Amino acid sequence: MAEDLEEIDAEETDDAGESDGSPAKKKGKKTLFIIIGAALLVVIGGVAGAWFTGLLDPVVAMVTGEPAEKASSEEGTGPVGVVYLDLPEILVNLNTGSRTKSTFLKMRVSLELPNGQDIPKVEAQMTRIMDAFNVFLRELRIEDLKGSAGMYRLREELLARVGVAVAPTPVNDVLFKEMLVN
Repeated sequence: MAEDLEEIDAEETDDAGESDGSPAKKKGKKTLFIIIGAALLVVIGGVAGAWFTGLLDPVVAMVTGEPAEKASSEEGTGPVGVVYLDLPEILVNLNTGSRTKSTFLKMRVSLELPNGQDIPKVEAQMTRIMDAFNVFLRELRIEDLKGSAGMYRLREELLARVGVAVAPTPVNDVLFKEMLVN
């Protein structure tokens, strides 16, 4: 029994002697793997971010042999099939309440339509659209147009009114091209 204990002690000292360099090597390998993994994560994340933001489009166009003009022209066109219809300039007198000085709103807007086939349908209802816009805009006060929240509410109201005027033809959005309050 004593001999067995001596053998175990001898094995432990041998293992301890071998293990003096081994844990440092294992710790060094673990650190190396962690650094390599972190570097790969950063590189893969950077490439994915560049891909999704469109920064890699010129590189992809160069590799695939696609002309650069085609790659850059596709970026600004917006959703496929969307067309824009410019409405006539609108000039209305705003509701000033008891003020004696008149305040005017001048604006130009465009309608975003899902496809070009809807343009004749919307143009046929242009008088109805302009009437709905004028009636609504003449009741606005200057305070209603202040800030980005006022612009958002105005856009939503105009979109609702144009939607009613041209129903069942869909209108995606009302886009402001110019807006001046004087």
